[in-house]
Amino acid sequence: MQFDRSGFSNEQLRELYTELLRPRMIEEKMLLLLRQGRVSKWFSGIGQEAIAVGATLAMDEDEYIMPLHRNLGVFTARKVPFDKLFMQWQGRKEGFSKGRERSFHFGTNEYHICGMISHLGPQLAIADGVALAHKLRKEHKISLAFSGDGGTSEGDFHEALNVAAVWGLPVIFLIENNGYGLSTPVNEQFVCKQLADRAAGYGMKGMTIDGNNILEVYKTIKEAREYCIQEQKPILIECMTFRMRGHEEASGVKYVPKEMFAEWALKDPLTSFENYLLSEKVFSGHYINQLRESIQKEIDAGLAAGFAEPPVVPDTKEELGDVYAPNDKEPTHTSGGDKSEKKFIQAISDGLRQSMEQYPNLVLMGQDIAEYGGAFKVTEGFVQQFGKERVRNTPLCESAIVGTALGLSIKGFKAMMEMQFADFVTVGFNQIINNLAKIYYRWGQNADVVIRMPTGAGVGAGPFHSQSNEAWFVHTPGLKVVYPSTPEDAKGLLIAAIEDPNPVMFFEHKALYRSISGMVPDEYYTIEIGKARQVQEGEDVSIITYGAGVHWAMEYAAKHADISFDIVDLRTLLPLDHDAIKASVERTGKVLVLHEDCMTGGIGGEIAAWISENCFGKLDAPVIRCASLDTPIPFAIELEQNFLAKSRLDECVQKLVNY
Repeated sequence: MQFDRSGFSNEQLRELYTELLRPRMIEEKMLLLLRQGRVSKWFSGIGQEAIAVGATLAMDEDEYIMPLHRNLGVFTARKVPFDKLFMQWQGRKEGFSKGRERSFHFGTNEYHICGMISHLGPQLAIADGVALAHKLRKEHKISLAFSGDGGTSEGDFHEALNVAAVWGLPVIFLIENNGYGLSTPVNEQFVCKQLADRAAGYGMKGMTIDGNNILEVYKTIKEAREYCIQEQKPILIECMTFRMRGHEEASGVKYVPKEMFAEWALKDPLTSFENYLLSEKVFSGHYINQLRESIQKEIDAGLAAGFAEPPVVPDTKEELGDVYAPNDKEPTHTSGGDKSEKKFIQAISDGLRQSMEQYPNLVLMGQDIAEYGGAFKVTEGFVQQFGKERVRNTPLCESAIVGTALGLSIKGFKAMMEMQFADFVTVGFNQIINNLAKIYYRWGQNADVVIRMPTGAGVGAGPFHSQSNEAWFVHTPGLKVVYPSTPEDAKGLLIAAIEDPNPVMFFEHKALYRSISGMVPDEYYTIEIGKARQVQEGEDVSIITYGAGVHWAMEYAAKHADISFDIVDLRTLLPLDHDAIKASVERTGKVLVLHEDCMTGGIGGEIAAWISENCFGKLDAPVIRCASLDTPIPFAIELEQNFLAKSRLDECVQKLVNY
């Protein structure tokens, strides 16, 4: 291994060596503890330390790094206290995630590190978002995201690189090519000669370097950082290395040819660098011994503190309380000023426009939302008023854009992403469910993101443009799910969603966009998320519904004046307004839960179960659900009308009335 020390002082070389030695010694101790049964699991980065250490030291301390589970050197080079790290690994309350996360699945804003999730690829899009924040603020900063060779096959890898290239984001994408994705060798993962060759396909610069040579890594990242800042472009760097241990210790290394260990042992990043520095007389063997003693004392002290921490004592109230970030915004009530008649879609556009005026840090992203104004023209004229930096057309990269929105949130921005159709959310599902929804609970970082979801049937759009998929997200703690039915509610709830620091899935029924009108306050106002609306009070039958179901219920009630209907518009599906539901049950004793979603797994089942458990004594009949068929949504209007719950509403009401 050839080291080029030009530009490095002896002091800098000693610092690099120290930071390379620290994670190695910690790892050796952790492997010993693992064999003793004192720790439960370990992902080893032995043999790869030069990449994490060199990259981290080449960056500014306030630049975010998105590491993976073999990057202990990132944390040690950022001077994260070892006792705190060990408490994290042991699942102790005083770790970074209160015992809720394992190993390196956590982040810390204090040290500008964003924790990974097991799906690996989503990290890259978060780096896009952080870099976009730097770009919008015109800061001379970058972000850096790690990927393994295996992770480069994930769609998130390609989406993140494409978005970074198209938007000219200052990001370093750093691949650790250690030859194996768990046990799968690289020749079964990709057929290009080098992974860095893929950079050309995205119109970005790419290079392959020796990942075991810490001076080469440090210099390359330093130069790449300057390139990203000056050129406002991303770069892809592939670091060739080797994993000297198993994927994790339990998996072993039987699948790796023995001669490879012998070959790569000669390229060990620590011993190679140590021998070089000894030959250069940068330090002596005595210096190394003293340094090792010092680091060992640090490790022993950290372990003592970590082992002294007691196991977590579960506190259910705290667990539930940490699912959502606190929302300290007071509701903005209307002053009783002017109102205008607006269609549903105009009210949404109004709310979005006024939010953009209220929050200069709000960024809108979505396919065709700029000059074209979006598929439904919600953002028509926005780009002229707010500019292309804040109203951003996106590539067809739903997953990457959700991740970018999260990265923006980490840097203090608000983000709204428009799914062109709610159906398309499936290709961004992982980011929403596993990143947005869980990040605050995991390590206290909120996701200030609203995802607008044009949803629903009734317009003959077929199976891929008409689904009602709100139930998928109601099942996910950490998300809020909002679904208005009137123009006034749509505006007030959208503004409230944007004010809320938590991720909000905001459903907008396409069939209501231009078919429903109402008087809407002209001013900026909010409607509290989590509060239902009493549409009308009655004595005979409660209809608990939302979205288009509200209009179906009102239309049915108007035609059946002989029945006194109590109609509740939930407006928010997560969290539910249980008080409003209970009050309605108490008024009538007979309950119909109506929704457009399919019957099985729909939110109607959850509401019915809650009523049965909490209001059973007030019921005069079983809770009846009226939902759409358990089939995909057909295209032909006749078939679609038969599919929809509305076609069975009379049957369900009569069954309840006659019980």
